[in-house]
Amino acid sequence: MGGLPIDLILFAMVAAFLVLRLRSVLGRRTGFERPPQTEAAPVPAGRGPATEVEIAAKPSQGGARRVIPDPRSPVGEALMQIQKRDRSFDPNRFLDGAETAFGMIVEAFARGDRATLKPLLSEEAFAGFDQAISAREAAGETQRTELRSVEESGIEAAELRGSVAEVTVRLVTDQINLVQARDGSIVSGAEAVTELTDVWTFQRDLNSADPTWRLVGSTAA
Repeated sequence: MGGLPIDLILFAMVAAFLVLRLRSVLGRRTGFERPPQTEAAPVPAGRGPATEVEIAAKPSQGGARRVIPDPRSPVGEALMQIQKRDRSFDPNRFLDGAETAFGMIVEAFARGDRATLKPLLSEEAFAGFDQAISAREAAGETQRTELRSVEESGIEAAELRGSVAEVTVRLVTDQINLVQARDGSIVSGAEAVTELTDVWTFQRDLNSADPTWRLVGSTAA
């Protein structure tokens, strides 16, 4: 009929849905809400203040261990500065979104789904992901990633430079992650469930109307 192919239209609709889902969780702007009150563990004699408070994740997160920096720590103070600039920011809710974003990004990377990745990453991060996908395609390799569970998530660093906020998250997950050659042989990884640790940094300009925190850096611990 001279219009766009129906499969292209459906793909665009699915990609748009995923982006909206990420924004609704990671960049939610519902106003400041006080996080659940928790008590820090007692500090043994001879030691300084606790540097973190451990908060059990919600049942929907599978009971993962969650680590929120103590407000008295340098990281906790930086998070409070971010909250002062953006009253909708909440560390617990941010970790909910970071876990969701992690799953979306690693699975989109495995599929080579650039359309889903692009709005979730900074330009520099997307360039790196795109290069890795292109190299995999050129070699005729495919990647299979199954995120089975998030065992631990925690905020490791935070910084506010002007209106630009950065939050670094440590994620410990159970995954099946492998790369296969054209003939189906395994190039790297394994069929077994493996515990992996990743450290990801998200960034957002708090003056922007766009609530999305974008991935700007990622390393494997």
